[in-house]
Amino acid sequence: MSRHVIVGKGAVGTTLAHLLAADGADVLVLSRSGGASAGRISHAAVDATDVDLLTAASRGADVLYNCASPAYHRWPTDWPPLWASLLDTASRTGAVLVTAGNLYGYATHGAVMTEDSPLDATDSKGVVRAQMWRDAEARHRAGDLRVTEVRGADYLGPLADTQAMAGPRFVDPLLAGKVVRPVVAVDQPHSWTYLPDFARALAAAGATPAAWGHAWHVPTAESLTMRELGERFAAGGPAPRIRPIPAAVVRALGLVSPLLREVAAVSDHFTQPYVMDTAASSRVLGLVATPWHVAIAETLGRTVVGGRA
Repeated sequence: MSRHVIVGKGAVGTTLAHLLAADGADVLVLSRSGGASAGRISHAAVDATDVDLLTAASRGADVLYNCASPAYHRWPTDWPPLWASLLDTASRTGAVLVTAGNLYGYATHGAVMTEDSPLDATDSKGVVRAQMWRDAEARHRAGDLRVTEVRGADYLGPLADTQAMAGPRFVDPLLAGKVVRPVVAVDQPHSWTYLPDFARALAAAGATPAAWGHAWHVPTAESLTMRELGERFAAGGPAPRIRPIPAAVVRALGLVSPLLREVAAVSDHFTQPYVMDTAASSRVLGLVATPWHVAIAETLGRTVVGGRA
């Protein structure tokens, strides 16, 4: 019987925990606040930046998953010590380290992103994420640990939280026929990763030796603009009314809001095509993306007629 340890109980970590438990694994979820244990999923309160505590909690684990999510505006300060602790724990325990990554490390300039695209981002968040992978890759190549990174786009799904661009703050008012006021542009092609696909890719990467030492993209359905995504969610209901907040207003609000300041700093993610290719990861991980009609229905808690075909 396999044992898995997940650091972080946000949308990605929780979705992954449910998936692993449903497959018969014992799962320990670590977070600063802990949680209620049930069935095969146990929770414990652990400061993951403390490598001794994290190592003790991870002893005997087959796979250690990094699904932590520091505050958006604190990545440059919060990620380095947490990542160092995760790398050292993987080295000490021998567990495969699988990290839930994103696309911030790429400076795409509108190009389709592949796993071979250079990690040449210049904004602070992208620089941090790129360096995290470089550090991990170097230690993997040195034989110090086994690691892989699974990179998802902006996510959506049944457990998406208020941090998600296409989460409840977008879907709920849209379905109620209200005006939706996103803080980003809405008319450029954009990749959107379905949370259950993210979890399946993380689990597959941890169990696939051929995936170790490399980064992979979550198998993700075809890109949609945010406006097109809204139309998919609203099908059969009121026509979506999506009116983005002007970029100048977002920048002005960023003078007093650290979160909006960071959103403004990566506005290119929505003002130009932001699309990733997932063909390579589908081959290596043996997965395909959930079709849009299924992802939308499941996100809304509806039964899908005809299954996932």
